[in-house]
Amino acid sequence: MKVTIGDVANKAGVSKTTVSRILNGNFNHNTEETKKRVLEAIEELKYRPNSLAKGLKSMRTNVIGIVLSSFKNTFWATVLEGVEDTCRELGYNIMICSSGDDPELEEEYIREFQMRQVDGIVINPTALNTKLYNELVEIKFPMVVINRKVNDLHAHNVVVDNIRGAFMAVDHLLKNGRKHVAAFAYKNKYVSTWQERLEGYRAALLANGYSSSNFKIVEIDKEEISVKESIIRFVEENPDIDGIFSTNNVITLEIFEVLKEMNLKIPEEIAIVSYDETDWAKHLDPSLTTVRQPAYDLGKVSAKLLIDTIQSKKFDPNKVILQPDLIVRKSSSKP
Repeated sequence: MKVTIGDVANKAGVSKTTVSRILNGNFNHNTEETKKRVLEAIEELKYRPNSLAKGLKSMRTNVIGIVLSSFKNTFWATVLEGVEDTCRELGYNIMICSSGDDPELEEEYIREFQMRQVDGIVINPTALNTKLYNELVEIKFPMVVINRKVNDLHAHNVVVDNIRGAFMAVDHLLKNGRKHVAAFAYKNKYVSTWQERLEGYRAALLANGYSSSNFKIVEIDKEEISVKESIIRFVEENPDIDGIFSTNNVITLEIFEVLKEMNLKIPEEIAIVSYDETDWAKHLDPSLTTVRQPAYDLGKVSAKLLIDTIQSKKFDPNKVILQPDLIVRKSSSKP
């Protein structure tokens, strides 16, 4: 049975006008509680405004939505530059939001993008809304998943080879004479990027004659302990460490600060290689060796793939794997 806007209004206990305003993104005249009730009613009834609009609206909006996990990492500024340049070239505009790795907020943004009738979305997912992602695939809503992977999701996916990037980083440290290399990452089993980088760390050690007993992995739970405290505790408990592979540039800055406060010299005593090339990496003292991801290309390829899908209406999943490279600087010099 076809769900109407009146059904949503009755379910939420509001007028059809109120539902219409919320569908069109006009929240000024409604409380958060009203907005929440309407959105919940839409979800429960599986109401989709586009199904009613088909006869009234055949043209696309030429707007795509971008859902990122965070704005804090400068990596995403370059990704967005690639997206924006491509969209401008192809006649599209973008709307951007950040979920903060909160699955509820992520779902809210995706629903609002649908209500605003964007033509498709590029998403760096929390990987915790699998039901929603699969629903988008089922209704053939154009979507490209970037940077992270979602298991068993048949959607376009553009990623960087994190295993190879991590392997290059750790292999470089070992080839430069480091014997006891540790890896630092945020603890989140759902984020494929961090897990793959740790996989690359393990592979590099094994390829260089080490065993699993030599693995030194610090997974930082930001909800339980500060990044800085985790680093201090580990370094104090492992005084033999002479190399560090950081899977995230935010962690890297904390590592630099901690080692300097502990009067441990970089790279004389501890060498460092970090994921993500940034504008500031070459200006640190000492300059930072990094794994450079093709961030601009990640944005460019993702936007082009999404727009191609919107225009062709062909939804066969396409997986693109981009390759990183190693930028060697002073932080990883031989002891």
